[in-house]
Amino acid sequence: MTSSSSREVIVEADGGSRGNPGPAGYGAVVLDPVTGETLAEAAEYIGVATNNVAEYKGLVAGLKAARSLFPDATVHVRMDSKLVVEQMSGRWKIKHPDMKPLAAEAGRVFPAGRVRYEWIPRERNKHADRLANEAMDAGKRGRQWEPSDSTAALDTAAARNAATLPPAPSGPPGDATAGAARARAALATGAGTAGAGTAGAGTSGDLGQGRTGTGSGAWPGTVAHPTARDDGLFAAEEALAAPASGDFEAEAGATAPTGRAARTHAPEADTAPAGAPAETTGPEGAGSVAAPAPTGSEATGSVAAPAPTGSEATGSAAAPAPTGSAPAPVAQPASAAPAAPGQGWSAGPDMSAPATFVLLRHGETALTPEKRFSGSGGTDPELSAAGLRQAEAVAEALAARGTIQEIVSSPLTRCRQTAAAVAGRLGLDVRVEQGLRETDFGAWEGLTFGEVRERHPEDLDAWLASPKAAPTGGGESFATVARRVAATRDRLTAAYAGRTVLLVTHVTPIKTLIRLALGAPPESLFRMELAAASISAVAYYADGNASVRLLNDTSHLR
Repeated sequence: MTSSSSREVIVEADGGSRGNPGPAGYGAVVLDPVTGETLAEAAEYIGVATNNVAEYKGLVAGLKAARSLFPDATVHVRMDSKLVVEQMSGRWKIKHPDMKPLAAEAGRVFPAGRVRYEWIPRERNKHADRLANEAMDAGKRGRQWEPSDSTAALDTAAARNAATLPPAPSGPPGDATAGAARARAALATGAGTAGAGTAGAGTSGDLGQGRTGTGSGAWPGTVAHPTARDDGLFAAEEALAAPASGDFEAEAGATAPTGRAARTHAPEADTAPAGAPAETTGPEGAGSVAAPAPTGSEATGSVAAPAPTGSEATGSAAAPAPTGSAPAPVAQPASAAPAAPGQGWSAGPDMSAPATFVLLRHGETALTPEKRFSGSGGTDPELSAAGLRQAEAVAEALAARGTIQEIVSSPLTRCRQTAAAVAGRLGLDVRVEQGLRETDFGAWEGLTFGEVRERHPEDLDAWLASPKAAPTGGGESFATVARRVAATRDRLTAAYAGRTVLLVTHVTPIKTLIRLALGAPPESLFRMELAAASISAVAYYADGNASVRLLNDTSHLR
């Protein structure tokens, strides 16, 4: 074995809070940099704390575990917390009073010159993440994490082995990652070569059935042939090229800084279904800012050499869908050989009519031009006079196209009023869907972005830095909203297969549906323009593919 004086080790650490603040825990692992062998693991349930407190505690525990093995070693720390990495590297100032003692404690474990920090994506920090979830799960059962119960090392090794194999198609309909995996599987087996690339732009890509997708709606490599009925609704290139203002449903245009500083682990899972970390959006239009996140506290924990057993770990199950949601489709393994005709992708991509969601943002309220946070936890404002005019304009435009077959609305007044205007023109009923409501912005409801910055600067910084950070006072994180919206999407695509449905909703749900369909990261929500009474559209195919057909069309308001 290499002597401790020249030994280098890797420490990976993570922490999470199911509520932020809420039940929290951390995990840390010491690894051999050459072989990847697990040298020690540490994890602990720490009671109610914030994400950043848990992350710092994980860092301290990992450093102490490394010191107990090799007191004179040099340490390479890898974490997916941008906040901790930047603060410990000295590039970000530590302003929060709770964070300073934590950073000081971490700095005392090893001399500064023997520790270097690196930010890594969350998917490369799964071992420590799993340990943190095991610790939180143990706390939920009223006990502390025990090394003998851990399977994190085994699961991480399995994940590394799986990474060398072709990816298996998985995920609910409408996730770009799931659709792409199925497409790769089909191409790999030679199935559907004549049309595998057209699943997103098939024979019914527009607002009505039997129409051909054109313009930006067509998949790369396919030739779209417009029909006489094509009114260009999905080819509004001027809308797609509109400058991003970071408009949100409280419409605050804030640009998220790179990286993820805060994290809220959902019970038994910390990842949002449907692609990625789940969620980002803000108030009724404020200015663009980029700021680091805050928070923190201290660290301890039980350290033990790894002794994984066969016991099951429970840290990464997906959050359950609401009652009544459609069952998730069965994923077809990428490596499966073509079976009998008609099974899965062996018969080529699904070319049947998709469920097409025309996404309508409600008209203006009195809060919209003032760029105030207006979610589902505030006063539930009505449409203003301008908003009523916008609702009539969009109703006239949709009536002229004549392709809407169903209308589903958020329960909030501004959406129900907008939906009623369209329903009156089309002679349709309106179904209310709770899952389409806007984010609850907690104590920020009714405030401008500037007022939130003045009153709750640290909470705002955390919110801008991570989709898992919630607004002050018990609001919803964007990760929470993404799980809700994804479950609603799955339920509606199952209920309205082959039909064109108008969803009257808000900025966050619309941007989330677009983001998930594209497989884009959470920060992309800060980079989409979405005006009041604008129209967007996504088509969802039975094979798991989604096709974004339109974004922020406001031509009917001109």
